[in-house]
Amino acid sequence: MTNSSCKNVYAVLNSTEKVAIGTICVLIALLSLLVNVFILAVIGCSRNLRKHPSYLFMGNLALADTIACSCFTINFLEFHLSKPGNSFEKTQYLLKLGAVTMAFTGSVGSLLVMAADRYHAIYKVSTYKVLVTRKRALMAIVTLWVTAALISFLPLMGWNCPTCQSCSDLFPYVNHNYLAFFASLVLVVIVLILVAYALIVWMAHKHDANLSAEHPELARMRVDIHLAKTFSCVLLILLVCWLPVLFFMMTDVVTKGLSRAQQKAFAFCSTLCLLNSGINPLLYTLRCRELRAALKSLVAGLRRCNGCSSQLVTNTSV
Repeated sequence: MTNSSCKNVYAVLNSTEKVAIGTICVLIALLSLLVNVFILAVIGCSRNLRKHPSYLFMGNLALADTIACSCFTINFLEFHLSKPGNSFEKTQYLLKLGAVTMAFTGSVGSLLVMAADRYHAIYKVSTYKVLVTRKRALMAIVTLWVTAALISFLPLMGWNCPTCQSCSDLFPYVNHNYLAFFASLVLVVIVLILVAYALIVWMAHKHDANLSAEHPELARMRVDIHLAKTFSCVLLILLVCWLPVLFFMMTDVVTKGLSRAQQKAFAFCSTLCLLNSGINPLLYTLRCRELRAALKSLVAGLRRCNGCSSQLVTNTSV
């Protein structure tokens, strides 16, 4: 099958839809990159934060989302907005797809690692610092990226289709079995995140109930309700951003063919994954008191540097 026919099959957007989806991607990507790079800078400049495993996991999430924003936006817009006659070589396409898949897999995997970290921090308070050390956190991060790379580049390593349209109606050269495997894997990760947060809320509720029974005279804020509201927001956004894409992937697996309307809907739903990468820092990092304190310290240091520079320039001029 020629490059032109492949592009005609998969790049289904008309000129108006191209402008719309291009605008959406660029705006979300710029915002996501700004926030995630900002988080990386704050954690990287703070020696105290770099010592704690939890902030290493947050930094890894920001790194994954930064890569996801860059790879997805460039490759997605190149594929959907470029002319039909442009190069569409199999190995090149699967390499680009693998990079995007690895970044998003690393992002979702980081959410699972952070959920597990928070679970251990509450469930095993006395032994948490012994179990979750900086060295083990770094090993977990390396293991996560190696696993994400192996999963994402399976099509490039041979689990693919001989021609661009012989299998999936959503991704050229992608095998239906691989698509089902990847979608199922992401669903399992989301379920595990849900279970981890549900256990955290249950333990907080149990703790509050015991404390209220021992000291009924104390009027105190219900921590379990606060956590339930926070985690409900986190999970709702995660589901809204990922379930539409996973739905279309599974539909592609079980049906004989998708319509052009479904292909267009999938293209627009894919931008929700990009949006998730921009929302993650707001949910997982900027809400942390220690990170906000590090941010204030960094801003104060930059102001002092600017003041010193201005004074130096003035003295030199005199």
